[in-house]
Amino acid sequence: MEKIEAIISYAQENLAEESTGHDFAHAQRTAHLAKKIIEEDGLDVERFIVIASAYLHDVIDDKVAKSPVKAQKDLQYFLQEVGCSVQEIGAIFDIIQNLSFLSEMFLSAKPLSIEGKIVQDADRLDALGAGGILRAAYFSGVYGQTIYDKNQPPQNFHTKEEYRQPTTMINHFYEKLFLLPEMMNTEYGKKEGARQKAFMQEFLEEFYKEWQI
Repeated sequence: MEKIEAIISYAQENLAEESTGHDFAHAQRTAHLAKKIIEEDGLDVERFIVIASAYLHDVIDDKVAKSPVKAQKDLQYFLQEVGCSVQEIGAIFDIIQNLSFLSEMFLSAKPLSIEGKIVQDADRLDALGAGGILRAAYFSGVYGQTIYDKNQPPQNFHTKEEYRQPTTMINHFYEKLFLLPEMMNTEYGKKEGARQKAFMQEFLEEFYKEWQI
């Protein structure tokens, strides 16, 4: 089995029970979007690093893994076993440990390589648009968050602890999702992110018309 096929199988197995919208289907879409960014922007990059990182980026995340430390050790051992070089493993971990919104905003994330920036944009694009709306609703439902509360305005967070406090599904648009287009690294990411944000803003206009409580 080729390395990338083994990595895809590993991601599928480790994300099989994921129920917050960070499942294997999300990993697949992230990989697809990463390829789209490479093609649309004509980027010359290490495609293996990009695709591997896209599939693996949530495997060690604390929203998904019961023990992130163990998940990191398991992943490193797996990558060694399938024949990844020390350099490839390092490049993949540099990406998946530093691409998250939380890491960039609150944890002094390590600067990403061009491959990392592509995966970061792909991950963020999947959080926007029609799919992003559904994923936000799905995530909020799993964590028991209310849809909307006019007496609970969106917050500006300054720490990881503040960011992880319960919010509403609609507040999540303002507290995170609408910030993503301006944080994109690639030309395709910026263009597509702006288009998806506009669609989400139209959705909210309709939502506020209907939500008469």
